[in-house]
Amino acid sequence: MAYFHRVPEYEIWTVSLDLADPDHPRAGKPELFLASKSDVRVPAFSPDGRWMAYVSAESGPLELYVRPFPGALSGSGKWQVSTGNANGMPYWTRNGNELFYQAPDGRIWVAGYTAKGDSFAADQPRLWSEKAPPMQINQLDLMPTGKRFVAVMPASATERQTHVTFLLNFSDELRRRTREVK
Repeated sequence: MAYFHRVPEYEIWTVSLDLADPDHPRAGKPELFLASKSDVRVPAFSPDGRWMAYVSAESGPLELYVRPFPGALSGSGKWQVSTGNANGMPYWTRNGNELFYQAPDGRIWVAGYTAKGDSFAADQPRLWSEKAPPMQINQLDLMPTGKRFVAVMPASATERQTHVTFLLNFSDELRRRTREVK
């Protein structure tokens, strides 16, 4: 697991999770991944766990960077992926060959990449969609196919939400339904 905070400096931390008992995961000791005087935020692990993408203002505007994981503190490698501002959460495709991010205007960009050994190379980013989701950072997620995003969208002014469903004890309900399928 990775997270960021801004007090007293900008930092990205990682925490290992012991999943021996999936119903009661145990967090390990937090470890500093990256400290910076510049804004660093929204870390995301690559599908194989070997790389960490994050957004940083170290070069001026917010840009998307990739570093090896673990290894940021040792100074081993850093690659800039975006070219002209990144603002939102990075999203790795599950097949491990594209990295998506949002620009400040909300539009989504994508860059293909190759990773061999300790080397990472990103292609020139290209605009993925002219349409911008109305919300930024953690309001959308990449579908497993890597072809679509799912987004939390506000109701339009003419639409009224009149029904809300709460599902309590999700894990229990999931177990019950999967038993019925067998």
